[in-house]
Amino acid sequence: MVNYHADTDREKALFVIELRNISKRFYTLTALDSVSLTIARGEVVGLLGPNGAGKTTLLKIVAGMLQPDDGQLLPNGRGWPTIGFKPERLLFPNEMRVHQYLEMIAGLSNIPRHQVRQSVRDSLEKVGLLYAANKKISACSKGMRQRLGLAQVLIGEPALLLLDEPSNGLDLEGQNDILQVIQSLHAAGKTIVISSHHLHEITQVCTQLVILNQGQVHYQSSMAEALAVRPHVLLRVDKDLGPVREMFLALHPDIGVEGTQMMLKNEAMALRRPVLALLINAGYDILHVEQKRVTLAEIYARVVQ
Repeated sequence: MVNYHADTDREKALFVIELRNISKRFYTLTALDSVSLTIARGEVVGLLGPNGAGKTTLLKIVAGMLQPDDGQLLPNGRGWPTIGFKPERLLFPNEMRVHQYLEMIAGLSNIPRHQVRQSVRDSLEKVGLLYAANKKISACSKGMRQRLGLAQVLIGEPALLLLDEPSNGLDLEGQNDILQVIQSLHAAGKTIVISSHHLHEITQVCTQLVILNQGQVHYQSSMAEALAVRPHVLLRVDKDLGPVREMFLALHPDIGVEGTQMMLKNEAMALRRPVLALLINAGYDILHVEQKRVTLAEIYARVVQ
């Protein structure tokens, strides 16, 4: 049985919502299985995972659109934060004008009548769509519709934004435009959770990373820590390293040798110069030297597989 309550002892804690062991089942399908997650104030949390991992289900539970079967949702303070939710699939009344639609949304959001126009104007301005306020939605491009979806969730200045595939269906230019809007919202202090299949989108705008797979959290870290792990130096030479392999393995356990490539990890990275000297003295030509860091694609592939 799910338990919704406010923990008054945590009023000063720096989180917006905490999920504890949340589970959700649809008949025989387990969409979420004991998911625990803290959404910290002012962070941009990126949700990654394959189709069916539970990302949209998680967002809908936080938004209050689905009832979990088990677990606790703990809001910070005495009540729930205001939440703006943008679903993946956007359906708009095409014959309405942009400002008319948002005015209707503002009315449904209990915005006082005398504040509706200003609220709509502010939301359009924040997403760079003020110029299209009088445009019919049917004449809006995909990029404009995605911006309109963002403007909709900003009505009433919600404390938490939940964005499901915010740049879905857009070309590279449109994706970059949406990323700029999200970055500006983050700079303004918004707390944001983004579900996306675009790894570059998560890398550029998110401060926290969560990877779901088969309804469970398989990886959770700050983005800075995630991308800082496993730095290494990659060396490539002109011929097989087999004859000197044992010598380098004995030099340091963090040296890896395979074929014509050598990898220096962790403390072995400091041995780059003596390693290069040993290779040259052994008659090898150095073809390539590169210092690398792990990519989000590598983290994702390792976790999901």
